[in-house]
Amino acid sequence: MHTPLRDFLEIPYDELEQLNLEVKRKRMARRPFDELREERIRYLTDEKRIKAVTVCFADLEGRLHMLDYDKKFLLSSSDNLTFDGSSIRGFSRQAESDLRLAVDWPAFYWLPADVFGPGKVLVFGDVLEPNGMPYSADMRARLKAFTGDLYAREGLICNVANEIEGFLFKGRNAEQRFRETDRFEFVSPGGYYHTLPNDPLRLFIDSAAEVQRAMGFDNEKDHPEVAPSQFEMNYSYAEATLAADQVLLYKLICRQIADRLEMTASFLPKPVTGVNGSGMHTNLSVSQADTNLFYDADGHHDLSTFGWQFVERILEAAQDLCLILNPSVNAYRRLDPHYEAPNQVKTSAIDRSSMIRIPLCNARSARIEVRSMSPDANPYMAIYALLRTGLHGSRRASTPFTNDFLPANIYDALERFRASTYMSDLLGEAAKARYLEQKLASAERCPRLLGNVIKRAEVQFHHEVTNQQLWSLF
Repeated sequence: MHTPLRDFLEIPYDELEQLNLEVKRKRMARRPFDELREERIRYLTDEKRIKAVTVCFADLEGRLHMLDYDKKFLLSSSDNLTFDGSSIRGFSRQAESDLRLAVDWPAFYWLPADVFGPGKVLVFGDVLEPNGMPYSADMRARLKAFTGDLYAREGLICNVANEIEGFLFKGRNAEQRFRETDRFEFVSPGGYYHTLPNDPLRLFIDSAAEVQRAMGFDNEKDHPEVAPSQFEMNYSYAEATLAADQVLLYKLICRQIADRLEMTASFLPKPVTGVNGSGMHTNLSVSQADTNLFYDADGHHDLSTFGWQFVERILEAAQDLCLILNPSVNAYRRLDPHYEAPNQVKTSAIDRSSMIRIPLCNARSARIEVRSMSPDANPYMAIYALLRTGLHGSRRASTPFTNDFLPANIYDALERFRASTYMSDLLGEAAKARYLEQKLASAERCPRLLGNVIKRAEVQFHHEVTNQQLWSLF
């Protein structure tokens, strides 16, 4: 906003893209943290047109939280940022409320001023205990530590690309207003790859893709999906923690753009019955230096023995992992075999009902695609669980997995998760218990027999929709 009294930073989109891609390149190259911290602090000190720094973190369920710090305050206090953890569902109790927030300087973004406001930049943060140790419920720090250790010990790089589907509905706050309306209204009747140039869905996709590009997402393609008013915008793979950050930014961008257009971007897995639901297909590979360890030209479907062992370990743990990959009541509506649902615990190159698909590939693109993940999953927890399981989990000597199905409802998934000693080892007892508590509370507010009509409770108490006012009632 430029006036004689205000001169806050506004950067053209093409310059934003170059700035954010350069930051991304340095992060992917694992430039030393201290070097990047000094570089960012010097920039913030010298750039007088920046007024605030938005520091982001995710709670246990994967909900994005943002704190805007005055730039001068942040520069003088970045080593002593605190917040009330008891206000974050799934974090600390009231008697032990104070938590610390450490700025992750490599995870830095310049923001489009027309969407986020002028004079602001964004950076992710890690949640710490009062004594400075990593907080057990911060899955971002858990994922970052796990992948950092893999790289330090073995030179392994975990690559992830998420394909995030969503719906666009008429009207602002359509999810919060579902209690009043009992319905969602499509903005477009079109289906897969089909919209007119000035269709509302196309205008939304174009606008959101522009912001993604400006924020360094390395866009690849975007299109309407199978269901009416459904969309997907694909971008290139990245290192695991960076990829998980991009999931939360993707959803934030979509919601911001939709709101500007007087619409709602929804990431409920199955907001409307009778049409396909939304998934978050997650592509995974592991490389060492410039070698993709998942590729073998002589392997079955060009996947290496290392890659097949990775697949087998995930399939072996599929039942236990299901609550992490599909964390809501509504997510189990999506796992319906009548709508291309990937609910079978098996792998295939062509059968899209399989939990894991092996896409066509070459030496650079060899990967596996985990299809049984909903867009409301905590991306840090889900990616951490898949990577650690694929690399270090147990596997069968022979793994046909032809008759196993994922749980058909959240109650079965809760029981598998509760009984799993592997989940205790994966998350730790404290984080497992808190996550289970949140998921059970949400399930208990919803009717056990959902039927074929979307119920108010499964929308109102969905963790990405429920607001602070509603939380305080329970």
